[in-house]
Amino acid sequence: MKIRVATILCAALLAAGCVSQQTYNTEVAKANTLSTSNQQLDALNQKLAGELGADQAQITQLQNQLKVTMVNEVLFAEGGWTLSPKGEAALAKIAPTLSKLQGQQIVVEGFTDNVPIGPALKARFPSNWELSSARATDVLRFLVSKGVPANTISAQGFGDSRPVASNDTAEGRAKNRRVEIVIMAASRP
Repeated sequence: MKIRVATILCAALLAAGCVSQQTYNTEVAKANTLSTSNQQLDALNQKLAGELGADQAQITQLQNQLKVTMVNEVLFAEGGWTLSPKGEAALAKIAPTLSKLQGQQIVVEGFTDNVPIGPALKARFPSNWELSSARATDVLRFLVSKGVPANTISAQGFGDSRPVASNDTAEGRAKNRRVEIVIMAASRP
């Protein structure tokens, strides 16, 4: 009798720890989708790396997203917020690839160093936040003009709030003045 009760109790405990077939199938489908998404990002990473030189951009693949980091000196004249011819040329290399993405969302993120805006820019931009937003928006406009669907791309400015290097050196400040193009799976409604 004790063995029978123990067996029933163990069966009940095991059953309580198990998941339904539907839950299992859902989790397997999610894993397969993530695997497919990562494979697509791998292929995109290789394609973009072939289109941009190491001196133009750094490409980083994270789980479920790809980040293309371009320092401002590639995209903008010093203190500028509109793309330079060199910046347009660099972005024109990747625009055809970005315009063909399926099921992906593109976010253009602008960043600055922590040096306050000078008098020449102060009339137009109250702070680095607005400057970083203007730079990100100009990149967005250019990419849309080259065929990237407007409903797949957005822009955000972060000013100096997310440094990747110390603002205590000229080299660090140069790294912080950047635009990142982040590509990720589109969120489902």
